[in-house]
Amino acid sequence: MQLRAIRADDWPMILNIQDECYQALDPEPLHVLKSKWEVSPDSCFVMEKEGQVLGYCLAHPWVEATPPPLYQALTELPLPNTLYLHDMAISARAQGLGAGTKALAMLKQVARRWSLNSLSLVAVQGADSFWRRQGFADTESLKCLGSYSEDASYMILTV
Repeated sequence: MQLRAIRADDWPMILNIQDECYQALDPEPLHVLKSKWEVSPDSCFVMEKEGQVLGYCLAHPWVEATPPPLYQALTELPLPNTLYLHDMAISARAQGLGAGTKALAMLKQVARRWSLNSLSLVAVQGADSFWRRQGFADTESLKCLGSYSEDASYMILTV
């Protein structure tokens, strides 16, 4: 499993993986997903094996406890103190290949390199149990999570 920067020709596969992984949420439009990559290309990547994209990660600097709403394109970044994991989706075809572990290690490296003290995310579709096993803790959000899902949980990991 190799992690590499997103290329323009990866977006059709990214959209397919988004459709595969999110049944409880309407998919975000392509321009919204791309906006995360455009404001922070160095923290967005795909997971690839033998030339096939099997997962992706969209992350960007942000402010703790104020997750951006879904379906909203980013045009600029605030003065950050966290690396916000907007989306990590991995195809079932990558099961057992360690993609999630490698992606999380990469995100921690990026956060440290940028002197950000934490990773943060909003867990949906029951993923909060996975993220707790990775060391994330439930934390109160200062913003409404209504654009996510009923089970949305804001979580932080100190790095």
